Amino acid sequence: MDDKKKNARYERLFGQIEDLMKKSDSSLSHMATICAVLHNKMDYFFWTGFYLLQEGKLHVGPYQGPLACQELKKEKGVCWAACNTKTSIIVPDVSLYPGHIACDGRSKSEIAVPLISEDNKVVAVLDVDSQSLESFNNLDQEWLSKIITLI
Repeated sequence: MDDKKKNARYERLFGQIEDLMKKSDSSLSHMATICAVLHNKMDYFFWTGFYLLQEGKLHVGPYQGPLACQELKKEKGVCWAACNTKTSIIVPDVSLYPGHIACDGRSKSEIAVPLISEDNKVVAVLDVDSQSLESFNNLDQEWLSKIITLI
């Protein structure tokens, strides 16, 4: 998808998600809704979900797509890197990422965006995989970061 089309789609989805967030005050419901909307509207999203940071472990939360890893091995992979650095990580080719955790071998590229609380602590990571190489760029990072602030 070219960037112009991608930006327009994210802009529409942001408004839709923003309206949907008004129907509940549950952060878990918000995460589930974000996953459902993004997964079904962004055609290159193969797996879309949240990993929740609880008691020093990343546990799978709401998601859409094939079966997920229930718990991510401590300090390995893209999601832990996003947690530890408190920054988004874009991986154009997961086979080249040291310590990548392959929950599904069909995933080829990935983006992980940390959800940071008001007191500057990571509470979850939005993780999105694609079956194509180089699916994600700074536009995805910008919009996904903005979307998860709605939680």
